[in-house]
Amino acid sequence: MSHTDTSCRPDSLLREAARRIAREDAEPLLAHALGRDRAWLFAHATDPVEAELADGFRQLVERRAAGEPVAYLTGRRGFWTLDLEVTPDTLVPRPETELLVELALARIGPDVPARVADLGTGSGAIALAIASERPVAAVVATDISAPTLAVAVRNAQAHRLDNVWFRRGDWDEALGRDRFDLIASNPPYIAEGDPHLAQGDLRHEPPRALSSGADGLDAIRTIVAAASRHLVPNGWLLLEHGLDQGGAVRALLEAAGFAEVSTARDLEQRDRVTLGRLPSQVRG
Repeated sequence: MSHTDTSCRPDSLLREAARRIAREDAEPLLAHALGRDRAWLFAHATDPVEAELADGFRQLVERRAAGEPVAYLTGRRGFWTLDLEVTPDTLVPRPETELLVELALARIGPDVPARVADLGTGSGAIALAIASERPVAAVVATDISAPTLAVAVRNAQAHRLDNVWFRRGDWDEALGRDRFDLIASNPPYIAEGDPHLAQGDLRHEPPRALSSGADGLDAIRTIVAAASRHLVPNGWLLLEHGLDQGGAVRALLEAAGFAEVSTARDLEQRDRVTLGRLPSQVRG
């Protein structure tokens, strides 16, 4: 008896899956189930697929239909130029966070041995993207969770990035007495009790990486309050936040004495990253 079901082909499996989940989700799941890349699916669209592999794909489709993020099902997510391991211990890196990386790189000269910190690094996405583009920079990546930090360490090792150091601790506590030219963070910023937390992919991501206080700004307040102790004069603080939080985050930075405070918008013209420069003398 053949172990190959000739009715199971990549094209037919994708059509079948499209009745349950989005095509853009089905393609990476099928590639993962078959141990191939997405280009192979189209070059071999009519090749027979072993029944066992087809069944494995259908199980992934059902889990995706139930709301599990594709990145957790495949264990991978692309960010910047990097292919990263992700697990349920880490937030799934989002494309809009690449704006934070772009803004950071614009403030770090390519040949300058800048000191950079990424607070709440998760999978290491921000820290590793910066480290890969600025090899003479020294990047410190922090997270309060040991399992989360282990994922980031593995990602750094996989990409052979030896200019990143990892520290466990809660926000600025992990930085000790060190000072940096730039601090970046994509902290939790969803308000506790927000109905979105009970919907879609967010249901499966770590709550501590998503929500922070009644208005979602508790972590940002903590980071801003401590930033002057960990930035050199003229150092930069960059914070990702929610689409309706730009004004509040600007006010926090201005109250803390930051200059050149502004908010950058993402590709969908939504407030996404607020940043400011610590002047040589901070008032107060």
